[in-house]
Amino acid sequence: MKDKKTVTTEAGAPVNHYQDTQSVGARGPLLLQDYFLHEKLATFNRERIPERIVHAKGSGAYGTFTVTHDITKYTRAKIFSEIGKKTKMFTRFSTVGGEKGSADTERDPRGFALKFYTEDGNWDLVGNNTPVFFIKDPKKFPDFIHTQKRDPYTNCKSPTMVWDYWSLNPESLHQVLILMSDRGTPNGYRFMNGYGSHTFSMVNNKNERTYVKFHYKTMQGNKTFTDAEATALKGTDPDYAQRDLVDAIERGDSPKYALKIQVMTLDEAKTFRWNPFDLTKIWPHNDFPLIDVGEIELNEIPANYFQDVEQAAFAPSNLVDGIGFSPDKMLQGRILAYPDAHRYRIGVNFQSLPVNKCPYDTNNYHRDGAMRFDGNGESSPNYHPNSFDNLEEDVSYKGLNYELGTNIAGYFDRNKNDDDHFTQPGNLFKIMTAEQKANTISNIIGAMSGVSGPKRDEIINLQLCHWFRADAQLGMGVAKGLNVKIDSKLLR
Repeated sequence: MKDKKTVTTEAGAPVNHYQDTQSVGARGPLLLQDYFLHEKLATFNRERIPERIVHAKGSGAYGTFTVTHDITKYTRAKIFSEIGKKTKMFTRFSTVGGEKGSADTERDPRGFALKFYTEDGNWDLVGNNTPVFFIKDPKKFPDFIHTQKRDPYTNCKSPTMVWDYWSLNPESLHQVLILMSDRGTPNGYRFMNGYGSHTFSMVNNKNERTYVKFHYKTMQGNKTFTDAEATALKGTDPDYAQRDLVDAIERGDSPKYALKIQVMTLDEAKTFRWNPFDLTKIWPHNDFPLIDVGEIELNEIPANYFQDVEQAAFAPSNLVDGIGFSPDKMLQGRILAYPDAHRYRIGVNFQSLPVNKCPYDTNNYHRDGAMRFDGNGESSPNYHPNSFDNLEEDVSYKGLNYELGTNIAGYFDRNKNDDDHFTQPGNLFKIMTAEQKANTISNIIGAMSGVSGPKRDEIINLQLCHWFRADAQLGMGVAKGLNVKIDSKLLR
């Protein structure tokens, strides 16, 4: 039998009555002086922190990354310095558009965020289970997310809002096609791939830069739900993905993912058919094959969900020496947006929380702020330069300069290929099996059938034009399912 312990207040005082409150007589009013009552109620009222605007519902696990192949010719990042090297890490999976209480099997992209605790600081690789995204410019992001949330008038999800936005932003077509396929309803988190999605850069010991995309391929095999299966699970087990992850790790069936990269030289970036920094485009594997890097194994469920999963904070700005940014516009926008969201949601000292804290020494002059609990620099100076400590810059970590294509700032017209939003989605549809094509068309029909209101026909017809431009079979299938008559002249 475990030794008994005394219940205490947060200040450490023993509590002598836990289940009842001081009162005037057995049936009289309560006394203000029962301070433990106030502590309990006040703490309870503040148990919830603001939920994430996106990626609100998630699952998380600790694990290990092991290097299996040598990529030091591309990067000097210490995490990849030798084959067999192991690095502790944390992963958070999530749905994107739903609230914290939404179902795990909603048709939605899945967040797939990785935090590596390296000796050069934490490296956050914040991505999704898709290699592309709906938009290519961060200024569009708030508008896009508004359409995925609730109608400000009805406070209900609105297919009309969703398809109105997508039909007016054809750059979304590639991601929408993936979402409408069975890949939009993965079988939990263990059986789906992940992607860094953005274009990043790598720098090696010779100060040579290449551009890179990160892929993490499930080693369990890909499994998805049909729309009917996903819909049924929403009602019977809305926490399916969380339960599946916890159960698998607890029984020793640790999920594994193979980390791979694609590499593009600076010269190849100049001649690539599409803008290599456009988040709505992929790099074809035939042109830029996958290169093996290492293995991710998730083997530990956090002891407390709120402490680690809910308070986990990932930011694309958390990079390490040897891995850098690129001109990817969406990536540049996220460098600002993510840390700002964390400072709002969990406070300016969010990186001191255990799940976010670098396990190695951190030294700077940041001080104070809400919930500072790590010593706050103690008696050391809070300014630089000073005559009392020996902190200094390490010039060996100086990054490689970027060569900019122009020194003119402004809003520029895109070249014609930047507005080719149809070739890659069309190619994706063409390589689907007959069953996958049929399921995708059925899912699109079901989703677009929810469009209503006076603009219904206009929205549907505009979106149909996009489907036809991607692939005629796709367009005809959707049009037939929506009972829209198509002039055969338009198909010539």
